[in-house]
Amino acid sequence: MFESLSEKLEGALKSVTGQSRINELNIAESMREIRRALLDADVNYQVARDFTNRVKEEAMGDKVLTAVSPGQQLVKIVYDELVGLLGGTHEGLAKAQQPPTIILVAGLQGSGKTTFCGKLALFFKRQGRAPMLAAADVYRPAAVDQLKKLASDINVPVHAVLREDGTPEQDAVRVAREAVSEARRAARDILIIDTAGRLHVDEEMMQEVEDIKNAVTPTEILFVVDAMTGQDAVNTAKEFNDRLDFDGVVLTKLDGDTRGGAALSIRTVVEKPIKFASMGEKLDALAEFYPERMAQRILGMGDIVSFVEKAQEQYDEQQAEKLRKKIRSEEFDLNDFYQQLQKIKSMGSLKDLIGMIPGVGRQMKDLDVDDDAFKHIEAIIQSMTPEERSRPHIINGSRRRRIATGSGVEVRDVNQLLKQFKEMKKMMKTMTKLLGSGRSVDLGSLLGGLGGR
Repeated sequence: MFESLSEKLEGALKSVTGQSRINELNIAESMREIRRALLDADVNYQVARDFTNRVKEEAMGDKVLTAVSPGQQLVKIVYDELVGLLGGTHEGLAKAQQPPTIILVAGLQGSGKTTFCGKLALFFKRQGRAPMLAAADVYRPAAVDQLKKLASDINVPVHAVLREDGTPEQDAVRVAREAVSEARRAARDILIIDTAGRLHVDEEMMQEVEDIKNAVTPTEILFVVDAMTGQDAVNTAKEFNDRLDFDGVVLTKLDGDTRGGAALSIRTVVEKPIKFASMGEKLDALAEFYPERMAQRILGMGDIVSFVEKAQEQYDEQQAEKLRKKIRSEEFDLNDFYQQLQKIKSMGSLKDLIGMIPGVGRQMKDLDVDDDAFKHIEAIIQSMTPEERSRPHIINGSRRRRIATGSGVEVRDVNQLLKQFKEMKKMMKTMTKLLGSGRSVDLGSLLGGLGGR
């Protein structure tokens, strides 16, 4: 996501690094490069032009600080303008005064609309809410079944209207109306209505969604757009907005081979906020959209806030303190190590997580990070006896051969894991002591040591 754009923007900003001051000559060259980078990313031409004009105006203005280097000034100006381009501030979903909060989800077929409905239901469920889904996509083959499968995976109810033969009743307005009544009866405080899409915008689809809107008066109307379709996505969003006046945009497939043009153009063209970004097929691969965090990632600054939030979902303070005590007393064993691997895996894609760490993502951009990277480690630990996991020092030569055979690896792989685990325990204890004493920690050397073989 945005990798090509990030590299080109970095190159454009480097042209003024080392210069004694910003002047018309070096700023003009940088703006040409930035405009070219934006256009290559499929950003709307007028949006790209206005963006670079604003950056140039700010860079040449009276507010430029003489105490800051030209490179730093320009990065700050580009960052501020990117945040503005993406919406300025985060805008969450509205909440109905009387439950349920009704969220109408619209979009073209293939945009990831139905999957997003499942993700949004899980998003609310994790907040302690009681979501319900309504299957108002009554035309696409297996659409109702798909929604039911997603709902079953997260244990959320679905309202659908079926005929005697089990096929959907082709009356989307009826489905929506009945779903509202059922949500109230069942005390569900969130109702998410999945609507039918088409391969392109047509009058029949628009009229049906408009009829549903008039029938249930939704609290929020969200338009789901496939970010991989670039400017086509922006144009479709504009057509939908002209007819529906939706409240916000959801960008899906941001983990795909997308140049980012839709994300950077849609807010300006449609004048509606981006509220969610969906990355990946897993139901937990959904995040609220924060313009400042996205701008940081585009400029290679990482996104440490999102990283911490993901970590906090997996850890509570009591668990963290228990872990710290184990590390300090050298009781941290392979059982604990295995549990931490599972928590890291639950946080999402490893490559995405690395990209959130400031300064690390850019250095590792060419590294192919496989989400199955831990599989052989898990296999080795699972092939150990409970005693071996608790007391790794007892694992002698014959035990190592048995573990290697059981996990399908070589003995040297078992040796390497045990060696790295021993080194990691030392580093973790050192880091815990330093953090407790208030001294700074050289994270780079710790990570470097952990990667040693």
